[in-house]
Amino acid sequence: MNTLEEKLGYSFHDLSLLENALTHSSRANESRGKLLSNERLEFLGDSILGMVVADHLYRNHSDMPEGELTRTRAALVCEESLVEVARELELGKYLHLGKGESTGGGRERPSIQADAVEAVLAAIYLDGGIGSARKFIQRYILSREIAGLAKPLDHKTALQELVQRENGQVLQYRLVGEEGPDHNKRFFVEVDLNGKSVGSGSGRSKKEAEQMAAAAAIEALSQ
Repeated sequence: MNTLEEKLGYSFHDLSLLENALTHSSRANESRGKLLSNERLEFLGDSILGMVVADHLYRNHSDMPEGELTRTRAALVCEESLVEVARELELGKYLHLGKGESTGGGRERPSIQADAVEAVLAAIYLDGGIGSARKFIQRYILSREIAGLAKPLDHKTALQELVQRENGQVLQYRLVGEEGPDHNKRFFVEVDLNGKSVGSGSGRSKKEAEQMAAAAAIEALSQ
């Protein structure tokens, strides 16, 4: 864990908080009650992240209208942004997954990686307070805004342009499922090309799930 702490830029007083943050529900279920999943930490981390990012944007962009503030915050805290953070931290290799989830590619699953980032953030907050949490967010999230990376990639438009290189191509997005309580809902979408599924994705909103599905489709069609 020392290597991960170095990447996080934070040393835990209570290392069990970090262990909890890295424990997926699939592993917790296999432990028969001996381990807790990171779902509660993920819930807390989501709120902390949203608040800190909103506070930063409000204080540092006095001329930015409400709609632009909302768009920028959404871009910074979306699943795609958090997955980039997880990959920078190489968080996947530290996750505690159940056997099935591990062999099924769970360490690279975007939803699992994004949730783990939020859980780790909450663990830092509980262990070191809001100041430590802010430092982590500044280093790995707000740095993207400073670097001008907050603009969300419009994968749907890019996919449309890709398939329109040939005439008669029809794209359709399908909501195939949703899970979780209303305050923490996750949506699952598939995108079809001429009636055949070419990509799938998930997100905290239908629009975000569609963007993730479009990104997966672009990757698949470009191979």
